[in-house]
Amino acid sequence: MFGEFESARSRDRKSDLAARICSALRVHATIEEEIFYPAYLEATHDTEIHHEAEIEHEGAKRLIDEIESTGPDDDHFEARISVLQEMIRHHVKEEERSGGMFGKARASDMDLRALGRQLEERKLELKGESDEGGMQRMPPGGRSRGAGRDMRMRSH
Repeated sequence: MFGEFESARSRDRKSDLAARICSALRVHATIEEEIFYPAYLEATHDTEIHHEAEIEHEGAKRLIDEIESTGPDDDHFEARISVLQEMIRHHVKEEERSGGMFGKARASDMDLRALGRQLEERKLELKGESDEGGMQRMPPGGRSRGAGRDMRMRSH
């Protein structure tokens, strides 16, 4: 979606894409924090990678809040989307690199299939909440029910 945002010309299209990007990233962050991160920490006891991922999420969520609260009329709207894209790319790269969170998860005793099903169920639940009441919003602090993660955060 970031690529679509970059090529969009109309303010309304950019606004719509920004809302979709923010909503998708909120859902993704929620399922990582609620489901994947706690399972990862329990299985690997790797607090360094876990804590770094949490901090990266906090930064992305703050920027998402700014994007949503200012909107396309703000002079920094497109810059905020661009910075968000770079933050997400960095986050994904860190998780997917050799020795990153996903590699360590695969090498652990985590039941990734069962975890994947839990992630997908929660994602659908959150998207249902989002569809019914507008954009899904997380409470302050960014956690809705526990701590969540899809196995991949796509930036395109």
